Amino acid sequence: MPLVGSVHELEAVREEATPTASSSSTGPGWTTCHAPRSGCRSRAWKPGGPLPPAVPHGRGTQPLLTTAGPSQPDRVTSIEHRATENGAAIRPGSPPSTGDAVATIVADVRALRGGLTGAESSWATQIERVDRHNSASAVNLAHYWAVRQHDLRGLQRRLAGFGLSSLGRSEPHVQASLDAIAAALMALTGHPGDRVGDDRVGGDGGGGDGGGGDGDTDGRGIGFDDGSALLRVRTTELLGREPDRRRTRIMVTLPPEAATDPGLVRALVEHGMDLARINCAHDGPDAWTAMIANVRRAGGPGCRVAMDLGGPKLRTGPLADGPRVLKLRPTRDTRGRVTAPAWCWLTSTQDPTAPPQPGTPVLPVPAAWLGGLRAGATIRLRDTRDARRRFLVDRVGPDGVLVSTTKTTYVETGTVLHADHEDAAVGPLPPLAQYLTLRVDDTLVLTRDCTPAPVPPVGPTRVGCTLPEVFGHVVAGQPVHLDDGKISGTVVAADSEQITVRITRAGANGTRLRAAKGINLPETRLPMPALTDTDRTDLAFVAAHADLVELSFVRRLEDVEDLVSALDGLGADHLGVIVKLETVQGFENLPAILLAAMRRPHTGVMIARGDLAVECGFERMAELQEEILWLCEAAHLPVIWATQVLDQLARSGQPSRAEITDAAMGQHAEAVMLNKGPHIVDAVIALDDILQRMAAHHDKNNTLLRPLRSWPTPAAGREEPSPYRAPQSSSVPPVIGRPG
Repeated sequence: MPLVGSVHELEAVREEATPTASSSSTGPGWTTCHAPRSGCRSRAWKPGGPLPPAVPHGRGTQPLLTTAGPSQPDRVTSIEHRATENGAAIRPGSPPSTGDAVATIVADVRALRGGLTGAESSWATQIERVDRHNSASAVNLAHYWAVRQHDLRGLQRRLAGFGLSSLGRSEPHVQASLDAIAAALMALTGHPGDRVGDDRVGGDGGGGDGGGGDGDTDGRGIGFDDGSALLRVRTTELLGREPDRRRTRIMVTLPPEAATDPGLVRALVEHGMDLARINCAHDGPDAWTAMIANVRRAGGPGCRVAMDLGGPKLRTGPLADGPRVLKLRPTRDTRGRVTAPAWCWLTSTQDPTAPPQPGTPVLPVPAAWLGGLRAGATIRLRDTRDARRRFLVDRVGPDGVLVSTTKTTYVETGTVLHADHEDAAVGPLPPLAQYLTLRVDDTLVLTRDCTPAPVPPVGPTRVGCTLPEVFGHVVAGQPVHLDDGKISGTVVAADSEQITVRITRAGANGTRLRAAKGINLPETRLPMPALTDTDRTDLAFVAAHADLVELSFVRRLEDVEDLVSALDGLGADHLGVIVKLETVQGFENLPAILLAAMRRPHTGVMIARGDLAVECGFERMAELQEEILWLCEAAHLPVIWATQVLDQLARSGQPSRAEITDAAMGQHAEAVMLNKGPHIVDAVIALDDILQRMAAHHDKNNTLLRPLRSWPTPAAGREEPSPYRAPQSSSVPPVIGRPG
């Protein structure tokens, strides 16, 4: 389907539009106006401001955040306050007449309608730079931003009292919603042909902060049907065709095995994977090439490939190697009796082979010594504690020997094994990965030096930080979160070489911190770009092989501009762009980031809930993801709902009840992402089923009222049908409005 979105191209997706409450040719949803494009200062989403306070509120009510306009004080304006200033407020204690109540609402709608011009002027520079197919959507985004600077909760209640739209579904078509309400209000006053303001957005009667203007357009704006149609078209262009029985796509992060196991990839595609995601932070070009080839063979052009650039991820540096020890422990019952021995695979040091059962511990030994072992023989040794232990040879094969023991045994590099024919020493074992144990009030020092840090038994601990750019920008008092928020602390001192952190949150018995774990600094403004040198190298591969590129850790619009410039340099016009939101700074700059991304014809957003929840606080995550969904819907941009969806099911094969509900909420987005795990195919099957069921009940935020068959009408003289099985008779209620 061709691109759509400019004012002159909306006809491609508008099936049939008619005025909803007025016969005027300029009825609701039919006209949009552009503000003057000169003499206006640009208003931006306050880049350094704090997150809005957490206030419980209904959908589409509370202001998105407390930003000030070009000439406004830094406060949120309530519609009630505007109405009072206009002299139209209703005095408390005196029940208003219908006329007075309508007059008050008219003043409120006039204020909102008039403010649209000011919003277009504030964002004029950014709007002019978007791709021509996104121009109408960029204007609608500015309109939604303007409306959501106000507290609309009182107005919503008053509109609902008259049975009118309460603006709770206005995201895709802001101006059309206001115009429809205005037409209904005029009809209530007995003047159905009149308009709340003049034909210009923000005209003389508008009462907004943008003033009038002569920016009328000669085309139609985004009507009620257009917003949803635009979003569906753009989703198809970016993410591929819509599945048969659900609207929401399924994205799967491919595990390393996808490079060597075509059957796994084929199973994922057959059971519902619509997009395959490859994380460039892992593996390399050879493995990526094999994964993509398997996807193309299994899914053809119908399954798209997205590649995620690693970005400037802050992680803990390496820790010193632990001892090279292998622990063998038999299985015991509650009374301490052995119910199964501990198994171990002896293989050649020179030419090692994998054990017959994955996960079996491996000991490397000389090949010549292995050749002298026989089934039933006994191997004697003293373990690291000088305890006498025995191995029983269970099976001898051409590639190795399987042995067992019924006692806990610690074996290290160099441990001598005594057999009847001769002795042998255990070869090199991998070192144990060490960890720091942190408790509340402990001190942790993050250092610029990333050499492996020692692990002291007691006292202060230190570990390197993989990004030296953070030093010199962190200041005392700022929060620090480690390992996806499992550990938190506060900076007590910082300089150009180290950051001293006092731990404020950890487990009751301490929490382990290992190497290569994430570090989040939510209040620190870091100067580093989202596109690293490694990302630029990987981008050439992505442009040649993938359908979409994901930009990680986007904080500012400049990060998106950097990627757009790099893609232009590669001539990658075909490549779709996914902006990943995973920082508080990125959330605060979201409108500007979206407008920068809309310079590309195919673009979308991923809500990376892992890092974002760490930075904003888990208690704020639900609120933030809803606001992101609203703003993206206003821009008609598809959203990918990501991180820990059905995570327990993918890892263990058994889902939790809470994650089933979370997966169902994913239907608010255009795609849901699953992470890898041993049971990832089961997770895809479950998610496909959940999304199909929810598609009958919801279309994004709109509730679909299909017939409810859970509580059938009791039938006299016969058994009631099962509430979980659809009736088989022809008396099933028809779908209201279905043709024919």
